[in-house]
Amino acid sequence: QVQLVEPGGGSVQAGGSLRLSCAASGYTDNNYCLGWFRQGPGKEREGAAAIYSGNGLIYVAYYADSVKGRFTISQDNAKNTLYLQMNSLKPEDTAMYYCAAVRRQCGGVFSGFTDWGQGTQVTVSS
Repeated sequence: QVQLVEPGGGSVQAGGSLRLSCAASGYTDNNYCLGWFRQGPGKEREGAAAIYSGNGLIYVAYYADSVKGRFTISQDNAKNTLYLQMNSLKPEDTAMYYCAAVRRQCGGVFSGFTDWGQGTQVTVSS
């Protein structure tokens, strides 16, 4: 089973930037789709970004429309760490952010993730 740990998120003013990280362990191979999800106050959890590298180290990433062009997902296989660079943040980006994993290709969907981190809070003030 994959273990995922997200260190602290943070608070920032609108227009600012934050980078989230997620330390992963327990992988059996590189065949994992890794994703970032978020749940804002009174909202359902939604996928924000996901990435798949596979054994061939070919990175394929996709994003929700609400973050496309502002957020960038990446991973450092040597450090077993997943990142989410968030730029041009808006108050509506305020949410608990979770990293997640599933042992398969992403397939362009945000469903079916099996392993989850504990979440980290991101607050964007206007």
